[in-house]
Amino acid sequence: MKPLVQTEKLGKYYPRGGGLFTRGTFTRAVDGVDLTVGTGETVGLVGESGSGKSTLGRLILRLVEPSFGRVTFDGHEITSLSARELQPLRRRMQIIFQDPYSSLNPRMTVRDILAEPLRIHKLTARGSEEEGRIVELLKRVGMRPEILDRYPHEFSGGQRQRLGIARSLAVQPDFIVCDEPVSALDVSIQAQIVNLLLDLQEELGVAYLFISHDLRVVEHISHRVVVLYAGHIVEEASAERLYRGAIHPYTRTLLAAVPGNEAARRALPVLTDATSPARAAEEDGCPYFPRCPSGKPGTCDVTMPEMSVTSDDTNHRFACHFPESP
Repeated sequence: MKPLVQTEKLGKYYPRGGGLFTRGTFTRAVDGVDLTVGTGETVGLVGESGSGKSTLGRLILRLVEPSFGRVTFDGHEITSLSARELQPLRRRMQIIFQDPYSSLNPRMTVRDILAEPLRIHKLTARGSEEEGRIVELLKRVGMRPEILDRYPHEFSGGQRQRLGIARSLAVQPDFIVCDEPVSALDVSIQAQIVNLLLDLQEELGVAYLFISHDLRVVEHISHRVVVLYAGHIVEEASAERLYRGAIHPYTRTLLAAVPGNEAARRALPVLTDATSPARAAEEDGCPYFPRCPSGKPGTCDVTMPEMSVTSDDTNHRFACHFPESP
């Protein structure tokens, strides 16, 4: 599979604290991430809140500027491009936001919402050509053209998310960051949106970075799954491999905490402010060490584990000094 999106040692540090006479510290939101998304592939990105998932997605799109590292899109290194140089590539990279209630301009009709990206990128002439393209977009996401003059507040959450998907498709992208696109929706509507994304991928060949904390949804939609903790990738494998043979203690804890496994959920280490992903990233050694049931003082709290591969699958990567047996 041809690589479409690649990051190399990508990172984002945010300053925190400090005063007039004191030096502040940094929160490492994303810290040296190497990630690849292939053409037409879905890569699931999972982890707790504060692990850096949304920041990573925005770094890839240059919606947030990186502190260091590189992003390559279809062979083009985009990290150093100016806004003008980046403009032609922006059409090929889009995002679907988490909240369908705030991601659409409430003062714009559906027609204007879908026409805006077409006009920005000069993809159609105004008039019948533009109107035809808008109607086609609505049909792709299962909505009728009769709604063109309605406003976002007149729709349900699921319908608004369909409009958000239609807007992202308007510019015919090759890659879409789906940032928690179903987390604000009812379970029945979640399934409709996920199936819509799958159908669109099969039809259009678009690639997704699918960000979610819901491991059941990620398993359903993803070809590969990447587990992020404190801004670091701790494990990566095909969806089938990861769900049946995870070896990083954090991944196994996430899988055990999937709703329906109440006994395993009670065994999940309590997340406190002192051990949250965002704070753990400031410490030396493995960021998961304060919560890890397998961690060993003198090793895990001192040295960051290197990324390794399993002996039977070179596509199964993990960063752990003491990985567990599948």
